[in-house]
Amino acid sequence: MNTSPEKTAATIDKDELERKVKDMYREVALNPKGEFHFEMGRDLAARLGYLPEDLDRIPNESIESFAGVGYYFHLADLKEGERVIDFGSGAGMDTFIAALKVGEIGEVVGIDMTEEQLSKAEDLRKRAGINNIKYLKGYLVDVPVEDGSFDVVISNGVVNLAPDKGKVFEEIARVLKPGGRMTISDIVTETQLSESITCNTNLWAACIGGAMQVDNYRTVIEKSGMRVEKVEDNSQYQFISKNAQGASKEYGVKSISLLAVKQ
Repeated sequence: MNTSPEKTAATIDKDELERKVKDMYREVALNPKGEFHFEMGRDLAARLGYLPEDLDRIPNESIESFAGVGYYFHLADLKEGERVIDFGSGAGMDTFIAALKVGEIGEVVGIDMTEEQLSKAEDLRKRAGINNIKYLKGYLVDVPVEDGSFDVVISNGVVNLAPDKGKVFEEIARVLKPGGRMTISDIVTETQLSESITCNTNLWAACIGGAMQVDNYRTVIEKSGMRVEKVEDNSQYQFISKNAQGASKEYGVKSISLLAVKQ
């Protein structure tokens, strides 16, 4: 029998998970050359589909700490003047690229719960003299912005870390304008993970244990009031730890990019 999303959210130790996620992504910000369960940096970004001309125009230190799982800007189709919010903005790479797309009359907001990631992104923003981005501390289920205030939500490899994905997608729908777009990349599974994996906070923090079965993932999005329009597999994303590689083979753990529109 499949483990329901509700059971998974209830059985994981949320406080322990938050500590481990913060510890891991603190290191991603402060020590991007360290050893992690996942790839990072410019080679990863380029292989996923990020354009060299975009990467060349943003702070290199943000690219060093990039730990995303896919590329979605072709789905986002950002336009000049739009307002964009990044759920889990990390060291800021995707916010810097979004700022290029929306121009000076647009605005980009980055949300993250890890102080070191926020501090790094803000320092890079100031040093680069970029004025159409701001960063706010917040959690994916409680974002400190007004209802219906954004044209686009972006997120890269972050929703899988959240114990209650339904609440995350409800929050995304809340902040979007009617007709607004959600474009994200994330880790999902073909078949439901076993409870021994979904209750392991180390595997959640490594972007494995929190992966939701892809059909359930889509259902949760649509229950929040968004219509899924496109789903793409990111075959170029590679798992590097033995645990992740084993889960990928057994359960079909993979990266996808997705476009959804608020009804």
